[in-house]
Amino acid sequence: MAERDKELQLLEKRFAELADRAWQQNLFVFTGFLSLAEQEVLWRSAAKAGVHIELYGGMDSAERCMGRFGDPEEFGYEEPFPICAVKIEPLAEKFAENFSHRDFMGAILNLGIDRSTIGDICVEGKCAYVFCTSAMSVFLQETLEQVRHTKVRCVPVEKLEALPEKKLSYREEHVASLRCDGIVSAVWRLSRSQGQTLFSQKKVFVNGRLTENGSQMLKDGDTVSVRGFGKFIFRGEKNTTKKGRLVIGADLFV
Repeated sequence: MAERDKELQLLEKRFAELADRAWQQNLFVFTGFLSLAEQEVLWRSAAKAGVHIELYGGMDSAERCMGRFGDPEEFGYEEPFPICAVKIEPLAEKFAENFSHRDFMGAILNLGIDRSTIGDICVEGKCAYVFCTSAMSVFLQETLEQVRHTKVRCVPVEKLEALPEKKLSYREEHVASLRCDGIVSAVWRLSRSQGQTLFSQKKVFVNGRLTENGSQMLKDGDTVSVRGFGKFIFRGEKNTTKKGRLVIGADLFV
């Protein structure tokens, strides 16, 4: 834990340097792909520096995102995020294995690359769509040839808008209120104490921001990510049971 805290402190210092560079030179400065915990450090750094930031990961529902320092209105121009996507597909789908997210991630990281160059990986059947930096897109196309025992190829995705949407599974649960801790516990079928522990362990993020306040009330459309469990979109209150409990909806990412 101490080692991780030290890493985050160094990251905050690095973000402060990037923010200063963007402000001093009036140019957009980008980070690599960041985890949710790293994104929280980015928000804090930007708030201290008074610099505008935006986050984007290639699609609206992306969890790993790049940060961009700089305000288009102040600069008078726009610069897109340097994000590409490649499709990893088997050379012979008929004989390909069934892959998991971990299989694709393992094959990519075994190439010895920096994790910050890779964003979300979306598995679709026996294929995967990988968000990455522009340079990494070329590297993957030239280097990645196998996932587990299956020969594959990497094909660039011309338009990110054409990528398939992440699949959602709708569920309804009974809760006492719209408190975040109660809804998180209900969605993941946890006891009240187990759910509250997730907040003290800094594992719960609402709309990409860390929340340690389990009493925070969720609003329709809020996206909740729980490290180690997954992510869902809160779909609001649907009705009330005869015993006065609320019936809420949630779309779980699968």
